[in-house]
Parts: sequence; structure tokens; C-alpha cells
Amino acid sequence: MKIFQCSNCNNPVYFENTSCEKCENSLGYLFSSESIVSFKSADYAVSKAGVELTYCANFNQSACNWLVPVDSKNKFCEACSTNHMIPDLSIPENKLDWRKIEAAKRRLFYSLHKLNLKTKYTIDGEKLKLTFDFLAPLENDPTAVTTGHDNGLITLNIKEANAAHREYIKEQLEERYRTLLGHFRHEVGHFYWDALIKSDPKILKEFRSHFGDDTQDYGEALQEHYKNGAPANWREQFISSYATMHAWEDWAETWSHYMHMMDMLETSYNFGLEIDPELKKVPNLDVSCDFDPYLEKSMEKIIRHYLPLTYVVNSLNRSMGHADAYPFIISEPVIKKLAFIHKLVN
Repeated sequence: MKIFQCSNCNNPVYFENTSCEKCENSLGYLFSSESIVSFKSADYAVSKAGVELTYCANFNQSACNWLVPVDSKNKFCEACSTNHMIPDLSIPENKLDWRKIEAAKRRLFYSLHKLNLKTKYTIDGEKLKLTFDFLAPLENDPTAVTTGHDNGLITLNIKEANAAHREYIKEQLEERYRTLLGHFRHEVGHFYWDALIKSDPKILKEFRSHFGDDTQDYGEALQEHYKNGAPANWREQFISSYATMHAWEDWAETWSHYMHMMDMLETSYNFGLEIDPELKKVPNLDVSCDFDPYLEKSMEKIIRHYLPLTYVVNSLNRSMGHADAYPFIISEPVIKKLAFIHKLVN
């Protein structure tokens, strides 16, 4: 992600900030220009183009800091407009979980915008639209709502915003990584399989050469996976054990890692990060993140810079007593899958 600063006093600020700690101006994010706007009033601002702006309607719920034109018929921003259903906000826990979910979703939309990916398509005369249901399960069955994708609609169990619940599920499924942003990136991968691959015979053929047979019965594959688990050598071909379950899941898992990779590299680029480790005879770790990954055509160059970066962030996390930020091995077959995705979206 880009890094931001207050346009009034140049104080560094975060993507999620609604006010500047230094000058106390209000802050809002303008999606169209990928910029933070600083202004005196919490009610409206004036953009550089002279357009009067106000906060998204969800600002009143402390759930969004994006800006929309004052005269727009839609009072919700580009990200919040995709909500189909949200939980009962009269329940304080639901509101807290929902705010965390919306924060993660806005980071997803930032990346989609960088990749020039649409949220509405017409496929063979049928409309495909990205929408979200954020559902609260019954108290006696916190796993009753299944996170997943169906024809453009992504459903998310809002309990995933609860760190204790998420960690419990992570342990139960023997996962090494589970985050809200990871969920969004995985599930939106299913949406873009429908939008970009499903109806194009040429692209579908190439997809199958990398990811396998998408016509395999999904229900049977799911049952087999949870019964017998992943093959012992899965790391040689797949980014995660779950990716072994079905071609669709291999695609969605790899897609999510592609988004992880691009976001981390763009952040490194904007910080001017250079890696020059105090190690002898390891030249492949010595890199300078001096390019915008969203403008780079070479997956080889992207990978060459990304792998040392994962070593750095994992080492930093271990210095703080945390688990690895990126606990994955990227094999050559996975690199080819990532290259397929990169070519598809560029």
C-alpha cells in the first residue's frame, strides 16, 4: 500500500486515520485519487478539483473514513456500497466486529483499484456483481454461518473479526495464517475466477494447465480433503494445504497470496526499503525495493524481491515474539501460478 500524510501539515498518517494527531484536522480517503484529504470540518471538504465532499454514511457508525461527493445519490462509498447485508448493530459486539470487517474490506478495495479490477461484469448476458453479507451466527453455534462465495455474493461470519474465535478455528484447522484481510482476498479470488476465467475457453485451458481440473465434484473433493488431509508433499506444488482440495481453492489461495505479495512490495517501495543483510555469500537477499509492483511486468523480478522481504518481516516478527508474518514456501510451480495471475490482470 501507499503511505500517506496529512495534506495540511505533512504529518505521516495511516490509511485508516480520521484525524491528524499533529494539526487535529479531519482526514478522509478519496478512492478515485488514492489520497488522504485533510480538512477543518468533520462535515465536508473541498477536493482539489473543487468538488464538495462528505464522509461515507458509515462514518456515523465509526466504520468508514472514505469520502463521497455531497450531491451524490449514493451516500455510501465505493467499498460500503457493495454491502448487501450487515449484522444487527444494536448489539455492541456485532458493531465492534463489523467495524473491523469494514476496515479490512477497504484495504481489499484499495488493492482492487490498483489492479484496475471491476466489481461489476456482464458474462454471457448475465450480470455478475461483487456484494457482501456480513452475518452474525446464533450464540449457541458460532460456526453456523459459513464464509464463502456464491455467484458474486461473499458471505463472512462476523465472528472472524474476533481474535480469540479466529485463533481457535486456526488451531482446529491446523492453519498457520488466518486474518480478515486474508479471507477477503481468498473469497474475492472466487469472484474473479467467475469474472475472468470461467467463460473464456483459451484462458480456462491455461488455467487448467496450472491449477488442474475445475470440473471435479467440489462436494466430494471437500469431503475427501477433510477426511484424509493434504498429500504429504503438498508444499512442492501448492501454496497451502487447503489449496490441494480443489482447483478452485488452489486458484483462490494463490490469488490471495498474489494480493499479499503486491501489497507488501508496494509498501516496501513507498518506504524506499533496501535489504542488505549482514550475511556472508548470500547475494540473493541483497535487494532494493525500488519499483512499483503494480507497474512491473516481470514476475521473476517481483519474486526476486519478495522472497527476501518475507525473510525480513518474519525476522522482525520473531524479534517481537510473534509468529511469522508470512509462514509459507513459494515453490517453482506456485511461482508459475502467480505468473499466470499476474499476466491475467495486467
